[in-house]
Amino acid sequence: MAASSPAFSSRIGFILAAAGSAVGVGNIWGFPTQAASNGGGAFLLVYLVMILALAYPMLVAELTIGRMRQQNPIEALRALSEKPFWRLFGATTGVVALIVLSLILSFYAIVSGWLLAYMLAPLAELLGFPAAARWLTGFSVERNLVMMVLFMLLTIHVIRSGVTKGIERWSTRLMPLLFVLLLGMVIYILTLPGASDGLRMYLTPDFDRVLDPNLIVRAMGQAFFSLSIGAACMMTYGAYLSKHENLPRTAGWVAGLDTSVAFLAGLLILPAMFAAQQLGVEIYAADGSLLSADTLVFNVLPAMFDSMGAAGLWVALAFFALMVIAAITSSISMLEAPVNALREESGQPRSRTAWIVGGLIAGVSAVIIYNFDALFGLVITVTTVYMQPLMGLTFGFMLTWILRQNYLLKALQDGAPDIESSLFWKIWPWYVKFICPILILLVIWRG
Repeated sequence: MAASSPAFSSRIGFILAAAGSAVGVGNIWGFPTQAASNGGGAFLLVYLVMILALAYPMLVAELTIGRMRQQNPIEALRALSEKPFWRLFGATTGVVALIVLSLILSFYAIVSGWLLAYMLAPLAELLGFPAAARWLTGFSVERNLVMMVLFMLLTIHVIRSGVTKGIERWSTRLMPLLFVLLLGMVIYILTLPGASDGLRMYLTPDFDRVLDPNLIVRAMGQAFFSLSIGAACMMTYGAYLSKHENLPRTAGWVAGLDTSVAFLAGLLILPAMFAAQQLGVEIYAADGSLLSADTLVFNVLPAMFDSMGAAGLWVALAFFALMVIAAITSSISMLEAPVNALREESGQPRSRTAWIVGGLIAGVSAVIIYNFDALFGLVITVTTVYMQPLMGLTFGFMLTWILRQNYLLKALQDGAPDIESSLFWKIWPWYVKFICPILILLVIWRG
């Protein structure tokens, strides 16, 4: 028999941990880059609409599946039906989702290792080790391997400590620190010459671009990935949530915090880009496209920090510390899901399963590093562009088409006994059943 799941000790612990899972490099790097490349304010407006139209309903669905059985995704999805075929289908879906999630973490750990290196580089400069700083910011197999391993060791350390002493404790420490650093960086960047141009671009929608199909699809994709939908992270965290909590309201808090970080990141990155341009850093090509879109935080912003003299080292340290915090709060949720599934299914101690799963994922990361040109982009495309939306689509299908509606209502009534008479219940089930699949398939098709 599978072991039971642990639990968060408080509502705020769950909200901060789940928000930490959602808040990652995609918020602080991906969202501002997408906004800068797709009309600034127009992208922001459509993104906010898509959070409400797509990401939030699917987040409630995934949390609901996890909390119903309060076990790992394999057991949670298997328990949605009593029919042998659908039980096997659910269990298989859970296994596939955990494999996809592990592959996502394998490339995420590489990128996070780069961020860790760029955080340590200013410290090396300040301590008088310029050669070490150059090694940390230079692209090499050795640097990528060492920093990936260091990042994975940090992640494994948190997961080994468990849910309350590991994930919850570190989330309640790191998430407030992330907000403080982010707000401090925003305030500082907005004082720089040229920052107001970026602020104007970010907050002033070009309504002629709002209905651009490409922009809409990109905003849907960003909203979908921003909240970790379809990767079994939220399903795992949902299993740790008390049945006394109101699921739609709690999901709203998570989505709100995640969106707030993305919005603040836009307030930081877009003004910083134009401040960098004021200092002589080229950010846009002659045709208006964003230069170095994929490597914005490793090319454009460090160039701006370098042009700021000695103060730039401290600003770079704060910025990349912010990025590393965002990365670690996401990576612990990515590792927790397969670790807890293996722990429950095998009965092995958490510490051992953390080392086994973490070691295997680090091994996959090493293979990607040694075959970077062939594998890095391929793994990202397969997992995030195709498999993650497909998993989200499958989760929603099983919850609204396979599970009996009276069971779904009962699951949502835990913590919200009056939900049957609410507007949420009148809209959400059929919306997830019919509308969300169409939107998700559109994202996959355009991707």
